[in-house]
Order: sequence, then structure tokens, then C-alpha cells
Amino acid sequence: MCSNNVCNNLAKHIKYKLAAMAQVELIMPKMGESIMEATILKWLKNEGDFIDAEESVLEIATDKVDSEVPSPVSGTLSKILFNENDVVEVGKAIALIQTDSPDDTQTSSDVPVVTTAETTNIATLTAAITTNTTATNANNSTRFYSPLVLNMARQENISMAVLETILGTGKNDRVTKKDMLAFIEQKNAEPKTIAPTPVTPKPVAVNTPTPVATAIKAPKVDTSGNVDIVEMSRMRKLIADHMIMSKHVSPHVTSFVEVDVTNLVNWRNKIKGDFQKQEGEKITFTPIFIQAVAKALKAFPWVNASVDGYNVVVRKDINVGMATATPSGELIVPVIHNADQLNLVGLTKKVNNLANRARTNKLKPDEIQGGTFTITNVGSFGSLMGTPIISQPQVAILAVGAIRKKPAVLETEYGDVIAIRQLMIMSMSYDHRIVDGALGSKFMKNVAELLENFDGDKAW
Repeated sequence: MCSNNVCNNLAKHIKYKLAAMAQVELIMPKMGESIMEATILKWLKNEGDFIDAEESVLEIATDKVDSEVPSPVSGTLSKILFNENDVVEVGKAIALIQTDSPDDTQTSSDVPVVTTAETTNIATLTAAITTNTTATNANNSTRFYSPLVLNMARQENISMAVLETILGTGKNDRVTKKDMLAFIEQKNAEPKTIAPTPVTPKPVAVNTPTPVATAIKAPKVDTSGNVDIVEMSRMRKLIADHMIMSKHVSPHVTSFVEVDVTNLVNWRNKIKGDFQKQEGEKITFTPIFIQAVAKALKAFPWVNASVDGYNVVVRKDINVGMATATPSGELIVPVIHNADQLNLVGLTKKVNNLANRARTNKLKPDEIQGGTFTITNVGSFGSLMGTPIISQPQVAILAVGAIRKKPAVLETEYGDVIAIRQLMIMSMSYDHRIVDGALGSKFMKNVAELLENFDGDKAW
């Protein structure tokens, strides 16, 4: 027998199945190939509110971007299935929308709609729910656990008694996915006691102690005294976790090269007014850097790759990400897909559009997905150079430093001379598993030569 709450929920579920001709499930959308779940940040509508088609219903967040979920149909929000701060798997129904006409259930091919033909599976559905509920509530716990947490506990053979002891950091002390991952990591790091295997004693045997691996732990921080303690924002937490993961995954190597961009700077200063009048866009150095990188990636495809175990996944599409600072100081990386197929005007329009919307949190999920290489402009903040961390699962990231006037030795037909030139230091961090020093240096040299030999007449 199921509990009263479960029976009531089951009755509602069956009732919905039978009346599905007038209801539509609002599904947690797929936010990218690697995104399997999202967190509900805020419901913009309440149960009973009328919603127009394409009107935003709720705000969600992934480890990549915040976004709003629109309604596929017009109707009344009849049931909210998850609360704020809940983590929901992609493809799950998060709300029910009651429509005025049965025909509305067919308005979106992306929304799975259940018809009355599925009522033949009601008995199977009832049995499955009852069995699952009995197992979940076997300990009569009053603490709530999300399906994701329960599934992780089951996969790691964590009993309900042990689950009850895990300290939750979520809303109302709920155990989150992060709490589970931390507990599992700690559990796996603990040395396990292994029963010794009986052996025949040998007079000459030497007892050699077995080294025990020690888990890496952050040092204890003294928070006493005259300090301010500020919790990281959600975005900053995600950035921190990603940076640590990247340094653990890839053996980073960074190489540097100095680039003479005098011709490039002079050309931009000369045409920037006319360019804006003719194209309606301000031209910066970023699209020029992206254009050079896209050409170099075609010449050195292993830099445009990922590592999958002992396989090298060489990407044929050249999708260049550009690190962009938000007003809060955090970074987000919009991606210019197929950058090698755009001319300088197209790249300029794309760069300006993405950068402006990144700063106002208006990017779409697919605009930060699929990057194969990343550029970060540390020079825009005054830095001469940087040693950036690779954005996984890419294998390289290029940093361009500040452009400064410096004396340099030039070779002329009349001999060497010292002249004032516009110089920039360019650095690249790369995954030494597949990009060695020779390949990394050749790639950077190619980018440098493209920038030094930039021909503005052909570019625009």
C-alpha cells in the first residue's frame, strides 16, 4: 500500500494522463550537449496565472548560463511540479499548463505530450511508483531528498542511515548534489582496511610499509580578527570549481611570443571612423585576433581538439570563445561558431553583439556552448601577459596582453635601426598531453606572423 500523499499524487498523475488532451507539460529544456540538469532560480508565474505563448514562466541556471524558460502554448499554469532551488534533470516536466483547446497540445513538437492512448500503462506506472515510494520511505525519514540525491546514494551504496548523517547546505538544510559529491570524494579517499592474506613466513622476508595516498585538502583558514567574510556568488563558485578541475585534468604549459602590431594599430586608427559610419559598428582588435586564430587553427588542427582518454578528438568546426568580463567582475565566454567562415565585418558584428549581451546577461544557452578554442584579452585590464587556465575540454587558450609603444631593433636594407613600435606579448597555455612545445610554438608563431603582416586593404 502507498502512503496517503503518494496515493494522492498518483491519483493526480493518473487523472492528468486521462485528461492530457487539454494539458501540456512544460519541460526542462536541454541547454547544451554537456548540460544534464538545471537549477530553478525563480518562478515568474504562480499557479492559476494565465500565460501567453512564448511568455517566460521561470528562470533557470546551469553551470554555464542563466536563462528564462518560455511557455510553448497559451494557457493557465495549473501545477508547479518543482520548487525554487530544486535541481531538475533535462527532459523532466517542471509544470503543467492547462490549455483552452485540445488542439493546443500539438503546438510544439519539442514538448512531449501524453495522450489517452497511454492509459494502458497506468497499472505498470502505479506499480513502479508504489515500489519506488516504499523503498524511499522505508526509514520513515521526514527529511526531503531529491531524486538526483537518492540516485547518487543508490549508485554509491550509501544507506539511508548514512544519508541522514550528511550535512546539507541547500535550502532548509537539504542535501544537494555538491554535498553528495563532497561526501563521496571524502569516502573514497579514506583508506580501507583489507584483511591480510595468510602467507607462509620466510626467514628473509622484509616488512616494507605500503604508502597510503593522501587526499589533497585546502589549508584551514583563520577567520578570526578584523575580517569580512563574503560568500562567493553562484557564478564565482562555478568558475572556481571549473578552474580546479582544469588544472587537475590537463598538464598546463605556457609559451610566450612578442608581436609587432604597429601596422595593425595604425590601420585601425586610420579607418575606425569610416568603418563605424559604413558598417554601423565600432571595430576593436578582438575580431582581428579571432580572424588570425581561426586561420592558424586550420593550419594546426591538433590545437583545435579535445582529449578523450587516449584518443584525440580533432574538431573540424572552428568555434572561438572570447572571455568577456561582466559588470560584477566575473567572466563568461560567448562562442563565435564557424569563425573561419566570417569576414572581418561579420566577425566585428558578431563580437560586438555577443559582448554587449554577455554584459547584460542576455546570452542564449547555445551561444556559450561548443567552443573549440578560447581567447582572453588580459591587456584590456592593463596586464602585459598572462598564464590562462584552459577551458575544458579544449586543449589551448590564448591570452593577448596590452599593446605598448617600445623601442625595437628593425632590420632595413641600410642596416639595423632602433624605432618606436607597437608591441604586444601573446601567451598560450596548452595541454601538454597532445600539444608539445614545438606544436604550441609553431601555432603561436603563425598567429604572430598573421598579425604582423596584417593587410588592411584586403581585410576590409
